Amino acid sequence: MTSGGARRLDARGTATDLLQRIEAHFRAHVGAPFTIAALSRAVGRSERGLRNAFYGVHGMSPKRWIAAERMRAVRQALCTSSDAHATVTSIAADHGFSELGRFAKSYKARFGEAPSETLRSTCRNRDSRRVTSKGHVHG
Repeated sequence: MTSGGARRLDARGTATDLLQRIEAHFRAHVGAPFTIAALSRAVGRSERGLRNAFYGVHGMSPKRWIAAERMRAVRQALCTSSDAHATVTSIAADHGFSELGRFAKSYKARFGEAPSETLRSTCRNRDSRRVTSKGHVHG
């Protein structure tokens, strides 16, 4: 992404710019597997430099940030799902989670409810908004 030698990430703006590029790429490919080594190669930085940039900007490691972003993206998908046949399993898998028991435990710890509760709540809210007691559809 840079030509010539790698610039040092001393300036916060440089680290912020780097992370904005990484974050945009990650969000566009949220379900794809990511490793720190692959990310560092993709942006032409050392793994240590990448970690330092993440800690400097986000206060956490790239691995932790990726996990948090995936979890946030799953919650968003569960909350906005308009597919009546959507399942927690399919949504979690689409966002790169394969160990569903561990995923569900982490989700509940972070959001205070099981992912299935989020999906059911969303479906109930969506259905109640669409049909009134007199059968009129709203939406």
